[in-house]
Amino acid sequence: MSRPPLPPFNAETAAEKARKAEDAWNSRDPEKVSLAYTEESEWRNRAEFVKGRPQIVSFLTRKWARELDYRLIKEVWTWNENRIAVRFAYEWRDDSGHWFRSYGNENWEFDEAGLMRRRVASINDLPIAETERKFHWPLGRRPDDHPGLTELGL
Repeated sequence: MSRPPLPPFNAETAAEKARKAEDAWNSRDPEKVSLAYTEESEWRNRAEFVKGRPQIVSFLTRKWARELDYRLIKEVWTWNENRIAVRFAYEWRDDSGHWFRSYGNENWEFDEAGLMRRRVASINDLPIAETERKFHWPLGRRPDDHPGLTELGL
C-alpha cells in the first residue's frame, strides 16, 4: 500500500502530507486515520507509547470520546528526506462543556511507501473560554479559506 506524497519531501509535498494528515484527523475516524501508519508504527503521544495499528485505533477512539467537537490545524515547521516536523493546535471541549486549545509539535518519519513509521508528539493544553475559540467550521475537514495557524496568530 502506498500513501503519496512519497519521500523525499520538498516544501510542496511536505505541506500536502501535513494537510492530508490534518484532514484525516479532523474526520475523527480512527480506522481511516490508522491506515496512514505502518503496521508497526511507533508513537509517543504525551506520556503514552503506542505501537501498531490496533493500538492506534484504540488510542484515537479513547481520544475522540474524551475530546469532543475536535478541530485541528497542522502547519509544516520543517522537512528533510523522509521526515517532517509540524506544529499544530486543536480545539475541543470536555463533557462538562469546558473548552481547551491544545498546542504541540510532532516529528514524523516515513517509510518509502509514504506510511508513517514513527510519530513523536509533545502537547500542552490551555483552558480557554468558548468566546476565545478560533476554529469555527463545521466538524470535519477545515475549509480551504479558513486561516491557518500563522494567519490566526497562533
